[in-house]
Amino acid sequence: MLNRRHLRVKVLQALYAHFQSEGGEVARQEKSLVSSIEGIYDLYIYLLSSLIEIRDFAHNRMEDARQKFLPTEEELNPNTRFVDNRFLAQMSDNRSLQKNIQRLKINWADHQEIFRKIFVAFKDSPAYLRYMDKVDATYADDKEIVVQLFGEFMLGSETFLSLFEEKSIHWADDIDTATSLVVKTIKKWDAKMDDFQPLPPLMISPDEEGDDLIRDFVLKLFRKTILNAANYDKLIAERAQNWDIERIALLDVIILKMALTELMDFPSIPVKVTLNEYIEISKDYSTPKSRQFVNGMLDKLVTDLRSSNEIKKTGRGLIE
Repeated sequence: MLNRRHLRVKVLQALYAHFQSEGGEVARQEKSLVSSIEGIYDLYIYLLSSLIEIRDFAHNRMEDARQKFLPTEEELNPNTRFVDNRFLAQMSDNRSLQKNIQRLKINWADHQEIFRKIFVAFKDSPAYLRYMDKVDATYADDKEIVVQLFGEFMLGSETFLSLFEEKSIHWADDIDTATSLVVKTIKKWDAKMDDFQPLPPLMISPDEEGDDLIRDFVLKLFRKTILNAANYDKLIAERAQNWDIERIALLDVIILKMALTELMDFPSIPVKVTLNEYIEISKDYSTPKSRQFVNGMLDKLVTDLRSSNEIKKTGRGLIE
């Protein structure tokens, strides 16, 4: 489910920490890098589990109302459409999800007030009221209301998000990635899937190129960038006219070094893909002027590397 963009960003963060600390034990940093990537899946499981918890909270609230001394007619015969939501029922019964919930020992008992506030806001929303008033709600309707609950009310709650920031130092940066995986899961789930349907893996490994994405992409990119950092400094300095490399933003330098590593050490990744990826990453993670700077520098560096025959691509449509 993670794509190479997500993995490049994780490597960028690890390299930034490495160069900020002026080196350090690479083996330990690699272990931390892999752990931070695998932790995205744990965050994904927590988020899926929280959706079930909202459904369970609504169910318990409904049962409590039924048990009142003098329940109203509506409380005795409530609209159960949301608590019977077919997608949430599938998730609650899913063996893969339940196994991961047990592995992580997820328990929301101490956070019921947060779920109460989320549900109270959700049940008064126009989207919820329309869903509950439908004559016949389809499975697509069930999934759509879950997406709205998740995106607008759960992710819109700073208190809810703070739960995850407290659990891992990485999760504040990973929340966008994990939430996109949750939404993809909801949209791709099918009404015919039973409780044995496995959750999507964090990554397809080996991927479409036959690579193990951790060993052959993440760790190779991390190690090679560190190993060749001094040589890359020279290449960048030669092309950074009117720029002292010491004054270029560290993040921009790391982005350029990662791109150089891909250009010269990853023969199956097209040059155009590498350029587009790192230009976009610079736009999202560095300074406002970084995209233009990185774009211009990469154009110059690619021209130089092609002239010296240091870019060698293999595979259909990749031979330079």
